[in-house]
Amino acid sequence: MARTENKAEAGSTAQLLAALAKAFREQQDLTQEELGKRIGYTGSAVSAMETGAQPASDKMLAKLEETIGGGLGIFEKARKFVLLDRYPAQFKNFALVEQEAVTLSSYQTFVVDGLFQTPEYARALIGGGFPKLPEVKVEELVEARVARRALFDRSEPTAMIELILEESVLRRPFGSWEVLRDQLRSLAEDAERDNVSVQVMPLTRGLNGSHAGAHGDMVVVKTKEHHDVVYMEVEDQSVLVSEPSQVARLSHRYAKIRTQALSPQDSLSLIRKLAGEEQP
Repeated sequence: MARTENKAEAGSTAQLLAALAKAFREQQDLTQEELGKRIGYTGSAVSAMETGAQPASDKMLAKLEETIGGGLGIFEKARKFVLLDRYPAQFKNFALVEQEAVTLSSYQTFVVDGLFQTPEYARALIGGGFPKLPEVKVEELVEARVARRALFDRSEPTAMIELILEESVLRRPFGSWEVLRDQLRSLAEDAERDNVSVQVMPLTRGLNGSHAGAHGDMVVVKTKEHHDVVYMEVEDQSVLVSEPSQVARLSHRYAKIRTQALSPQDSLSLIRKLAGEEQP
């Protein structure tokens, strides 16, 4: 019999946390309703979390840590692993690499890199894909994607982040034109961060007889161990390249893409113009 897709599936980490949350709650003689009131959720939501019908959100885990965590930090430490459970299968191998990146250099040809996406843009992309996902799963994936933005503010060590986008990405709406404009405004704000650089590859680049980005998207990462890896993804399939000679070849291609793109300042001006916030 076919199973109706109306709930999120709890991964092993979420199942363990559900059991721990229930044990902590019972140890403190709290009913599900009482715990729910303390953390801002209904008793039904607590029940759904404990049974695995609806895994705890990142926000709920933070509240559980504050309320019943006992200062042990279990729920806090588990947050990144719960998010990892929520990532699509093809992204999981790269997710932890991205979180630990010292430098990250991304070239994207069709959509804004997930690291830079607003919740509304991410929701339009994920919810508008095919085959359609249930709403609960869409929200779960949006939350996991937005949580990646923590890399922007990491201080030890600070991550240096570079993004090169094809100009067509800046003109391609998802959801609505306002969603796109908000995404462009957010992109412009991110571009002004000290540790971020954003460049645009102009639509007319191919008229110059050479376009180094013709082979598609890539993300080049230097890890905290100072190893270089390259991540590529297409049609829900991914590859994480670590063989030195292949990484060197792809890194050289990325460097060429960078030289062919507009300067960061010219790119920012274009982004603002398309967002309707042209510089005076």
